[in-house]
Amino acid sequence: MILAVSFLANTVRSQDIHFSQFYMSPLTLNPAMTGVMNCNNRFIANYRNQWASVLKSNAYNTYAVSYDHKVPVGQYDNFGIGGSFYGDVAGQLNFGTMKAAVSGSFSKKMFGNRRNSHYMVAGTSLGYAFRTIDFTQARWGLQHDNNGGFDPTLPTGEEGKLYQDNLSFVDLNVGLLWFSVLNKDNNVYLGVAYDHLNQPNIAFEEGTTIPLYGKYTIHAGGEINFNRQYSILPGIVLLSQGPSFEVNGGTSLRFLFGPRDAQQSVQFGLWARLANHYEKSILMDAIILSTRFDYNQFGLGFSYDINTSPLHQASGSNGSFEFSLIYKLCGAENRGVYCPEF
Repeated sequence: MILAVSFLANTVRSQDIHFSQFYMSPLTLNPAMTGVMNCNNRFIANYRNQWASVLKSNAYNTYAVSYDHKVPVGQYDNFGIGGSFYGDVAGQLNFGTMKAAVSGSFSKKMFGNRRNSHYMVAGTSLGYAFRTIDFTQARWGLQHDNNGGFDPTLPTGEEGKLYQDNLSFVDLNVGLLWFSVLNKDNNVYLGVAYDHLNQPNIAFEEGTTIPLYGKYTIHAGGEINFNRQYSILPGIVLLSQGPSFEVNGGTSLRFLFGPRDAQQSVQFGLWARLANHYEKSILMDAIILSTRFDYNQFGLGFSYDINTSPLHQASGSNGSFEFSLIYKLCGAENRGVYCPEF
């Protein structure tokens, strides 16, 4: 792997972690989704492996876990409290990020009744992040010739500069969510979030300031029911962070088994991810195949990214795979349909 000075300047400011199954990682998507569920407690685990076909043992690995809890307030409103942790390791330099965060939200019923309701939710999260990098594995641009050769004894061009191999920072995020439960089987939602409100310094070079780009997130989706057994769940997320831009959109088809209240179903989805490119304004980055199985309180999701960008010649069109697991503890819930199912 070649690591030039430009890599250091750009990679640490690059796009945050993202999951193809964004709908199964609500607390990393938008803090306003904390506690937005039809149960009282929710545990979620996610894992993503990317570019193993190209980077082999240096593939990107991302994992996340979260827990959130819904606290009823009055007859219709709710507080949500939660916590999340994620880790991300990328490339030959083991560029790693670990972040722990606490989040909270308040859901206010704007109008409607027990079976047809409309909510506005505001949320925020406060996190502490720790980043590391192994400079001993770095290959600098001046150590390479035009023929692809590498000589580690050549000067790096970085002499006199001091680099630290770790840093930490506080991170503040905010978000809003609107959702409408049209009836027991149909709903829609729209959310916006802004991450890194305080734009912390993430420079590894001592005496240098590189603010972390703020990230804008817009996401929407819902469920459209055809009959008691079949429904579609369209969704889309738009992420914009500094020079990076990404859109992931598509739909899943859900087949329900048994009574609807039992939440026993299987889903099959087709999604597409668009992203910008340093030579092009936007390109098709991947086609995503997904499936999900729900059985009572358990939800298990799997997705696979088929790489369609110019990198597919090296990757063999292999992009990444993800696993997601959701477990909910519901308890007594006697206030009617509260929110869409995520």
